[in-house]
Amino acid sequence: MSAGQPIKCESIYRGKVIEVAVETVELPNGSQSVLEMVHHPGGAAVVALDDQERVYLLRQYRHAAGGWIWELPAGRRNPDESPFETGRRELIEEAGLRAEEWIELGPMYSSPGIFDEVIHLWLARGLSEAATDHEAGEVIEIHRLPLSQALDWCDDGIIADSKTLVGLYRAAAYLRDQAELLSEGSGC
Repeated sequence: MSAGQPIKCESIYRGKVIEVAVETVELPNGSQSVLEMVHHPGGAAVVALDDQERVYLLRQYRHAAGGWIWELPAGRRNPDESPFETGRRELIEEAGLRAEEWIELGPMYSSPGIFDEVIHLWLARGLSEAATDHEAGEVIEIHRLPLSQALDWCDDGIIADSKTLVGLYRAAAYLRDQAELLSEGSGC
């Protein structure tokens, strides 16, 4: 038995999106632990940046968060869908945008102590408009603001959604690294 593989697994709830299970696992140190786990198919989130360094954010009503929050366009993976395909689909459905350029910003875990959900982050550029396709249970406003303002909102706590924080910070770091590479290459 390899570390992390369930020795025993009891599914206690299976819904449309998640499964909740009680799992007995062997840890890398040889001890056993009983964990309550929420299994989720994972998803993708997209930092959509236009040619004027403005980012598209959604102001979305989230019951679990107690009201309106700021988020990146994002959503869960459909069966047999790659993280890239999820990001592309969600950008169209939620923000009404297509992108020509896609840069992978890496994965993140939303809450690894209890969830196995992995969110794949993307930077999308070369934007063009498309028709949105919001689900019946989605209440979404689409906003566009300077990336610098969005980063200030992250620092000020206005943006509190974890995938949005990580996505914006990683996108800013990528852009900073690219600018540094360009400036290094411009010398004689």
